[in-house]
Amino acid sequence: MSWDDRADAVLDKIREVGRWRQPRTLDAQDAVAGSVEGRPVVSFASNDYLGLSHHPEVVKAAHQALDRWGAGAGAARLVVGSRPVHDELEAALADWKHTQDAVLFPTGYAANLGVLTALGGPDVTILSDELNHASIIDGCRLSRSEIRIYRHNDLDHLADLLTATHGPTLVVTDTVFSMDGDTVDLPELIGLTADHEALLILDEAHAVLGPDVPFATTGVLRVGTLSKTLGSLGGFVAGDRRYVDLLRNVARPYIFTTASTPADMAAARAALAVVRSFEGDRLRATLRRHIDRLRPGHPSPIIPVVLGEEEAALAAAAELEQQGLLVPAIRPPTVPQGTSRLRVALSAAHTDEQVERLAAALAALE
Repeated sequence: MSWDDRADAVLDKIREVGRWRQPRTLDAQDAVAGSVEGRPVVSFASNDYLGLSHHPEVVKAAHQALDRWGAGAGAARLVVGSRPVHDELEAALADWKHTQDAVLFPTGYAANLGVLTALGGPDVTILSDELNHASIIDGCRLSRSEIRIYRHNDLDHLADLLTATHGPTLVVTDTVFSMDGDTVDLPELIGLTADHEALLILDEAHAVLGPDVPFATTGVLRVGTLSKTLGSLGGFVAGDRRYVDLLRNVARPYIFTTASTPADMAAARAALAVVRSFEGDRLRATLRRHIDRLRPGHPSPIIPVVLGEEEAALAAAAELEQQGLLVPAIRPPTVPQGTSRLRVALSAAHTDEQVERLAAALAALE
């Protein structure tokens, strides 16, 4: 079989099982509104949880960085790719996360690959939650470590695995899980890993409302993204300086990648200033109100509406889109068979009227 035939066979199989996908172009007007194929829609699909991608100060900072440093960095950070804005953002991220230092990566995905491959190895055991993000799964595989999976958010199962594991051990988990929007019991997890002298790696990509790591916690590395809460693009790892220095020297996604654009870094720096201000408190309060309108007490802006079969999820998404509400259908392999769903992602940029429209449409579907 030729390579062309192999590729065609895989594509045919994808079509056969009804899982053909292609990008959907949203011509955005602001953080939540835009058009798809000329039809106006309100998007409930973005991870821009605070709406900062269109914040005037964030956009202004990106423009200023373009004017000062140009469109690209031109080289990796360890060559000549660093600009003052990279250093300033790393210092600000470390201060935000209450750690000694932070290091930037081109994406959150690359941050997870970088930290897990740098710290893992044949003599290391990694214990990973079964619902961790794909970037964690791939980082574990590439680390060449022994990998053991514990049941989702089952700290008793994790404790059993820690007791049975000898030698250097990493525990890695999302703090907010991207498809269910549920959260980890962070105090219990931190205490458990500390008792077993395991290094804990937390992916806080979706943790716009927490849970947050207690101040001055040791033995924890905090992985984050600039593309969700901060509305820009990039990733980072924050922690004790020894680990950050190690990543700068051995993490391949850091060493062998052109530095992130100055505009993205300046945008993230400006967004972080908003997040840490009174305005940031107001935006989080608005987001909290929107969540409680749809699902009172839910811990994150990710609200799953589980419908079961793929056809049901696709039909529901299509019906909502006809009403001008863009809510994606999530199906296998992203989620387990039989748990296809709508994934609602709320933003502080949504208006009360837009959230009410969505609530009424979801009620009608049910």
